[in-house]
Amino acid sequence: MTPFDEISTFTAPNVFNPWRDEDPLDTGNGAAERCVRLSRHFSIKPKLLLIGEAPGHRGCHFSGVPFTDEKLILGNAVPGISAIGRITTRQQPFSESSATIVWDELRQLGIANQVVMWNAFAWHPHKPGDLRSNRSPTRAELESGLPVLRLVLKHFDDVPIVPIGRVAEKALRYLGIVTLPAIRHPSMGGANKFRAGMATLVEKLV
Repeated sequence: MTPFDEISTFTAPNVFNPWRDEDPLDTGNGAAERCVRLSRHFSIKPKLLLIGEAPGHRGCHFSGVPFTDEKLILGNAVPGISAIGRITTRQQPFSESSATIVWDELRQLGIANQVVMWNAFAWHPHKPGDLRSNRSPTRAELESGLPVLRLVLKHFDDVPIVPIGRVAEKALRYLGIVTLPAIRHPSMGGANKFRAGMATLVEKLV
């Protein structure tokens, strides 16, 4: 079984599945296009696997790739991933601060084409009735997503894993997964600590 089968069939209340569900702002067959982009992201041979918390409504919700937004894809800033025209009908392409910080740092460190990203909870948890919102996944949601997380980790067997934030760290510990030290998530004022943590990590691995 590939992780894609489980990823694209998951459903839950107040959770948007980017690889199954269509958003009113999608320009075309959004879910199918997101599946293609994720497949391309997963096709590289990574040297690091970064695991975050959950997708956001400005990023993976539309791009289909964790820590990645529409503006980055249109700017050819994500290795192996491109789009023919706009992904959404929004006047300006969606931009997510965490995505910008992550990819900027990966490029600065020269490892942008050597990293695959995923989340402890694969899908976008939102507030009831509001697709344009974010919330932390509940404990029950995190537990329901653990089988998919396990499948993705197995897909990238033997690739060093880096938790980005406490939620990812706890989920991976629950699965008994040995990881490299956790790094501060770039959101909520954590950008500088994220950059410093990544720079230290890469320096030790080189």
